[in-house]
Amino acid sequence: MKLHELRDNEGASRKKKRVARGPGSGKGKTAGRGIKGQTSRSGVALNGYEGGQMPLYRRLPKRGFSKPNRLEFAVVNLGQLQAFVDAGKLDAKADVTEDALVAAGVIRRKLDGVRVLAKGELKAALNLTVAGASKAAVEAIEKAGGKIAVTRPVKEEAAAE
Repeated sequence: MKLHELRDNEGASRKKKRVARGPGSGKGKTAGRGIKGQTSRSGVALNGYEGGQMPLYRRLPKRGFSKPNRLEFAVVNLGQLQAFVDAGKLDAKADVTEDALVAAGVIRRKLDGVRVLAKGELKAALNLTVAGASKAAVEAIEKAGGKIAVTRPVKEEAAAE
């Protein structure tokens, strides 16, 4: 294959539709915009506009709240941890901290901490130190013979149960 033989795959690119180029084009005269009216003219922005009627987004009640200072955790599943131990990227004998998980490539960044969830199966006995973990994950890690230290305290609602 040479440079001049390179081609796109069949159907990968389409010709741009040229409107208002005469009756033979199939999109001549009004260029597919119909006759008269707001949308036939240029500079139209109809996002949510309902012709003077109260728009839907104002008719519906406001709901919910986005907490501006909420914590965002990097999530790690037990199956991922096991896969990285099997691949030799995580040392099961050494303490596994959040920094070690980043260095091994299990997670990209720590965000507000790392939270371990119980998806997948863990066979290696790991000594973990993370910001949070689900109850099922803690049980699975201890069942596999490992230890987990959670640095961030559990919420009051969960502790009351």
